[in-house]
Amino acid sequence: MSGNDPDATAEADSPAPARRRVDPALLLVSAVIAIGLVLVTRGFLVSVTGDERSDLPATIESVTPVPDAEQALAQTNVFVDLAPGHTGVLVIDGVEIPTVDLSEVQASPVEPGEQVSVPPVTVFEPGNSTLTYTPSSNGPVPRFDPGVHRVEVIHWRIDEGRQRARSFTWQFVVV
Repeated sequence: MSGNDPDATAEADSPAPARRRVDPALLLVSAVIAIGLVLVTRGFLVSVTGDERSDLPATIESVTPVPDAEQALAQTNVFVDLAPGHTGVLVIDGVEIPTVDLSEVQASPVEPGEQVSVPPVTVFEPGNSTLTYTPSSNGPVPRFDPGVHRVEVIHWRIDEGRQRARSFTWQFVVV
């Protein structure tokens, strides 16, 4: 046995592997992809959508159509979800729509199988604290014509009364 290792001798005699040159086109494409991924990720992190975008007051949880909607339908409902313990009225295009409490409508006796008749006004559901208006031919606002429509919800805590009311206004566009 000799003291020389044949593998070590072969490694010492072979030349060092040549360094590969970096392809500039590949480097440029990789940099563009990396920058694109960073920008897309940043966009997701800083984007504001939905209820955050609409800047609703704390006493209003959501509204439909969303504020500044550009393509609402003519038969769309106006819906406001208020904080618990609140009520209110809707003013659509300058017309205050009468409001009826759903619990009062359902209090009248109804025969089995008969449907409850809801008048064409704003319906307040006290259990959910919601206001809903559906345009109807015999209602105060029969339909939403194409163009810009303005909605104001005047709302207040039920135990404080309307004299302490606040309002929130938004608009939407019907196509």
